[in-house]
Order: sequence, then C-alpha cells, then structure tokens
Amino acid sequence: MTRFRVATLGLLVASMLVWPLQAGATHPTKTSLVRVEAGKPTEYAYVLSPKSVPRGTITFVVVNDGKRAHDFTIAGKKTPILAPGQSTTLTVTLLKPKGYAYFCTIAGHAVAGMKGVLRVT
Repeated sequence: MTRFRVATLGLLVASMLVWPLQAGATHPTKTSLVRVEAGKPTEYAYVLSPKSVPRGTITFVVVNDGKRAHDFTIAGKKTPILAPGQSTTLTVTLLKPKGYAYFCTIAGHAVAGMKGVLRVT
C-alpha cells in the first residue's frame, strides 16, 4: 500500500512540474512588428514586411504611400481610413498558426488587388 502511495505522489508531483510548461506553450508572449505600406508598388496593393510572423501579438504599422485613401483590416480589426501620407498602428493577437486574410474595406479596393494573406506560424 505504501509503494502505491509513493508512486501516486511521484506522478502527481511530476505532472505538476510539467503542467506549467504546457500551459505556457499555448499562450505565446511573442510580440511582432509588421510594416504595411498601402498604395505600393501600385495604388491598389499592399507591401507587408515581414510576410510571416510567429503567433502572438502583432502590431501593424500602416502607412498610406498611395494617392487615394486606404485602410487595413485583419482578423476582424481595422484601421481608420488613412488619407495619403497618413499612418497609424493596429495591434491584433493571432494565436492560431494559419493564414489570416487582410484587405482594404473601401469599395472596389480589395477587388482591385488590395488584399493578401499574412502567414502566422
């Protein structure tokens, strides 16, 4: 009976030591910065740098380099409409490793090419 209790106690202690490691793995604390240039290289396009980021909190620095107003939307969050030359930031938490679609919500802009996919690893 004593052997059983010692074995059970040993398993309990081992699982308690491993549990925080597993919990930390599911909640990354990584913060990434992505530069988004709207209206570049053509008016209805985006250039993202980098195009792939680790999962976690991502801050997008969005700059309108075009001649028309644009915005930036990803994962249900969006920037205000930016006039040419304006910039803003947008912070989003992306925890699932997959592709996240982004686009401009101004009528006709996404159809014209202002869209893409950010890869989250």
